[in-house]
Amino acid sequence: MRTLRLPAFAKINLLLRILGRRSDGYHEIRTILQTISLHDTLELSLTRDPRIVLEVDDAALPVGAQNLVWRALHSLRRELRLRHGVHAVLHKRIPVGRGLGGGSSDAAAALIGLLRLTRSKLPAHRLMEIASDLGADVPFFLHGGRALGVGRGDEVYPLPDVPRRGILVVSPASIAVSTRDAYGWVSSHLTKRRSAPSIFSFCALCWSPQWTGLANDFEAPVFQEHPRLRKLKRELLRRGAAEATLAGSGSAVFGVYPDPAQARRAARSFADDRVFPVATLSRKRYLQALAWPGVG
Repeated sequence: MRTLRLPAFAKINLLLRILGRRSDGYHEIRTILQTISLHDTLELSLTRDPRIVLEVDDAALPVGAQNLVWRALHSLRRELRLRHGVHAVLHKRIPVGRGLGGGSSDAAAALIGLLRLTRSKLPAHRLMEIASDLGADVPFFLHGGRALGVGRGDEVYPLPDVPRRGILVVSPASIAVSTRDAYGWVSSHLTKRRSAPSIFSFCALCWSPQWTGLANDFEAPVFQEHPRLRKLKRELLRRGAAEATLAGSGSAVFGVYPDPAQARRAARSFADDRVFPVATLSRKRYLQALAWPGVG
């Protein structure tokens, strides 16, 4: 049986505002997400063996039900009532625990790949429900490009793409931040803020055809816990980044450059950390790379 090979692209948050804790225990957020060209690679094939078998080239990652790729394949296989099993091989390049959405993107690629392999279709709302059950960022990766995320971040509204930019991601080897820890640190900072942005004022930024500035409510508390990340941000700015901030809940930081060539030149200055000089990825190019028509 044929093997399908798909990229699973990383994301950055251009804006991320945390409004507070909801009654269900999750946090209400407003965020603008953007795919970038850094990616993992997922290989999928159907098998006569009815099991789901996952291989990962990173020994530190689980290969069973704790892995989002396995869970995505299991959920969709059950939804489609497939008799075949699935063999998946995941090649990791996106750093884990760095706020770049690698696990969520891998899960979305698994959903897209299994639909393509089986030539199956699902109603858009049902596919989004499955994605949301897997994780708050997974629905975004069914769209790609630039999008608004509200609620837990799993209510996704595609936005017009902005001009392509170079992105330099710096991933400190010795610092990983769990999302749970980051939300714990951010709680005290939320109580000090006088007011939260309304959805209307936030959306005014969303529809701008230009870059409107970076902001991330995780930055202050995460930098307080890990001062070296603040130094990395300052170094990005010194090395020509127009703007820089924390990636998601961290621990990666990224800088925005006028073009990828300038990001590549700046990358030479960071000898002690993993660096990824990449570029923003529009929705059109994202969907083309996945050979996927998108949702809806």
